[in-house]
Parts: sequence; structure tokens; C-alpha cells
Amino acid sequence: MVRLHRVGKKYAPSRVALADVSFELQRGEFAYITGGNGAGKTTLLKLLFASEKASQGAITVNNRDLSALHNNKVYLYRREVGFVFQDFKLLSDLTVFENVALPLGIRKMTAREMEFRVRGVLSLVSLADRASDYPKQLSGGEQQRVAIARAMVGKPSLLLADEPTGNLDSKTARDIMTLFSEIREMGTTVLVATHDESLMQEFPARVIELFQGRIASDTRSNS
Repeated sequence: MVRLHRVGKKYAPSRVALADVSFELQRGEFAYITGGNGAGKTTLLKLLFASEKASQGAITVNNRDLSALHNNKVYLYRREVGFVFQDFKLLSDLTVFENVALPLGIRKMTAREMEFRVRGVLSLVSLADRASDYPKQLSGGEQQRVAIARAMVGKPSLLLADEPTGNLDSKTARDIMTLFSEIREMGTTVLVATHDESLMQEFPARVIELFQGRIASDTRSNS
């Protein structure tokens, strides 16, 4: 489903963010990308989301070569990919329903189908009763659940999450990880960037560790 072959990314001649990164993810697989600050975790997710292009190597997602993806086709590719950010990135002047519905705005979809989709993912994240609220009325964990619902409303085959529990307390973080596990069980490939070792131990999965932009280890869970 996801294949990276000798991928590199440079920001200016002297700063190498990623170098010679190769791995594959199968459909429905759950994996972590981990490593210290500056290891290259966020850069890797940006490449997979097509917000940036690799400097070298090849990235294929769902048989789509991202290096050959024209800028005017990126929006079509992103229909297949959901992204969850650490800082939620919700629009404060929109309701929960409206924030979740945003990715559907460019699709030719009836109001009835949009309503069905949004209500469905809000139920998935246990926020069906908060559709009319605004982000400021929600806790941090609830806002992250809205962000996950927004990422899932387009039924992506790949879900990327960049430090999604970094701003949350430990209990809420566990709730979010449980939700990611449930999403994976629905057949979605999930890749989570994190440095939280306690969560990785509590929710064991494959761990791809980066160090200075290179893969230091790639360990599969025995659980």
C-alpha cells in the first residue's frame, strides 16, 4: 500500500532531513515513526501527504507515484489520505459539524450524503451530540477527536498522525490511541509519529525509528 525506496529530502545544500529511507506498509497495518527532535518524523509525513516532494528516491501510495504527481492533482490524491495534527488545526468560527465537513466541500456530494458522512464519523469518535458546538467549547481531547473525524470523513485508505497525543493528558492520549486502533481494524493503514514510549508499549505495533534522517531500526511487535 505504501512503499518508500531510498527516499531523501534536503532543505538547502547543507541540511539533510531524510536520507536513504526505505520501508513498506501493508494495507491495514499500524506502525509508529519515532525518533528525537529533528530525526525527520514530520518531514516523512509531509512527503506522504504530498505537501512536499522528495529530493530523491521513490514514494508510492496505492500504486500512485508521488514524484510524478502534478500540483493540480494533489487534491485528488489527498482524498485517499487523512492527516491528524498535534495542534488540531480546527477553525474556531466553524462548528464541529462544519469543521468535519470541510474536506467534503470540493466533492460533488449531495447535502444528504454529506450529512450522513459527517454524522457517521462523529459517532465513530463519540461526539455525535457535539455537532453544533464550537471548538472553544470542547476539551483538548474532544478537539483532537474532531480532527480525527475530519481526517476520516473522506474514508481515506491511509491515516497519518503527527504527534497526535503531544498536547493531551495521559488518559486522553490512551483514548486517542484506542481510537486509532479501532480505525486500523476498519482496514485503514495508520502511521503515527510519536516519541511517547509509554504509549508505544501500551499499544504495541511496528516501530520504525529514525535517527538524523535515517532508519536506525525497524521492529515489528510480537503481540
